[in-house]
Amino acid sequence: MTDSTTYEEYLEKNGTLTYSNVGVSMMPLLRQGKDLFTVRKKGACRCKRGDVVLYRRPPDKYVLHRVIEVRPDDYVILGDNCIAKEYGIRDSDIIGVMTGYVRSGKTHTVKERGYRLYTSVILDTIPVRVFFKKAKLRLKRIVKRILKK
Repeated sequence: MTDSTTYEEYLEKNGTLTYSNVGVSMMPLLRQGKDLFTVRKKGACRCKRGDVVLYRRPPDKYVLHRVIEVRPDDYVILGDNCIAKEYGIRDSDIIGVMTGYVRSGKTHTVKERGYRLYTSVILDTIPVRVFFKKAKLRLKRIVKRILKK
């Protein structure tokens, strides 16, 4: 992919895209600079709960996160390592759906039993994970205030 080619253009031409993620929002599934992910161009079908989607957040920021709720007109999306849900993501915003990833040189698909189990755990533990991440952030702020005194 060249610097002037958008993800949309690349997917339109090639159908799939394999790329390295930037950031920690999809940890522990995808590690920045170490793992690759593959997405296929999104078709006309709606995404499902648990799908990892590549979407465009205006103006031109691309995000790879998981669908946690399918609503009639949009989706609620959350990174596996995030606490802030994103609302109002529409089908027109989603350009690709993850079909697999490469970790430590081994290729995996989203159809594998281990991946499906991981997805189930991630989806079922959202409230607990968000609670503990928020509690950890609050604790860090309290400790920081105490140390400033």
